[in-house]
Amino acid sequence: MKKKMVAALLTVAMVGTLAAGCAGKSTDANGSAASDAAKTTYTIGISQFAEHGSLDNCREGFLKGLEDEGIKEGDNLTVEYKNAAADMGTAGQIADAFVSDKVDLMCGIATPSAQTCYNAAMDADIPVIFTAVTDPVSAELAAEDGTPVGEVTGTSDKLAVEAQLKMIREILPDAKKLGIMYTTSEVNSVSAIKEYEAAVEEYGFELVTKGISTTADVSLAADDLLSEVDCVTNLTDNTVVASLPTILEKANEKKVPVFGSEIEQVKIGCLAAEGLDYVALGEQTGKMAAQVLKGEKKASELNFETITESELYYNTAVAELLGLEVDKAITDGAVQTFDAVEAQ
Repeated sequence: MKKKMVAALLTVAMVGTLAAGCAGKSTDANGSAASDAAKTTYTIGISQFAEHGSLDNCREGFLKGLEDEGIKEGDNLTVEYKNAAADMGTAGQIADAFVSDKVDLMCGIATPSAQTCYNAAMDADIPVIFTAVTDPVSAELAAEDGTPVGEVTGTSDKLAVEAQLKMIREILPDAKKLGIMYTTSEVNSVSAIKEYEAAVEEYGFELVTKGISTTADVSLAADDLLSEVDCVTNLTDNTVVASLPTILEKANEKKVPVFGSEIEQVKIGCLAAEGLDYVALGEQTGKMAAQVLKGEKKASELNFETITESELYYNTAVAELLGLEVDKAITDGAVQTFDAVEAQ
């Protein structure tokens, strides 16, 4: 009798163990086992440094890239999104708030936000993914060989400087002085200026630069710059881009062509740009973030990535406004042409 009782108890114990072993799985409509991992939810913090088209496109693409990998806002993803309004102090506060909220991952859109996110997350064991960072090495987010300096990685929007200069020269064969306005505290802009300085002579330009510190400096700097140059090219400088409508208004009055660095700048009034697709850049970043969130890779195991091919965008309405006749062979090479200027 005792032996039968012991056997019965063992049987119950085994059944209980088997039931517990199966508790972490469910079956789908086809009877296949599904892991609890598929039900995992995530919270991420997105810090965007400024409000303008290219960075908005990055954010849109980033969320799409995550969704493509099965991580969808409102489903298994909670997004805390904050904009720093081009203020470094605000960017730092945003990053600190994300740490306090113990988010699973931070995304820094543009160099200043990427830097403040990484600085805040460094001791909090929170991975950081960045996008729209022109020079991750100069920003101290990556080593010279492209490897991460910690739990941080992402994508670069490095400018196609040679392609831009070639395009400007083809459109304006007689232009001599090329102007650039940039924020002296943005390492991405300082890095881009150095590239332009090294390349302009080959294309027959003299480079004129105007450095600014804040948005308040833009109007006066634009007046000074436009009085000295034949044309202006724009960087991915966040403070300058956020004030681009002001610059364009002044440039149009003086009939000085302004060239952009991406599609959104051409939509709102730049003549043309050899630029990147920022939605695609964001998507690429989102897919990298998904690997980190799912535990497939650590951020420190992923080198930063760069989109290397630029595309020509052109605005015929701006050319007409400036009284320019551009060779059709050039404009036919544009992947997208706009016949109006979007209101801002």
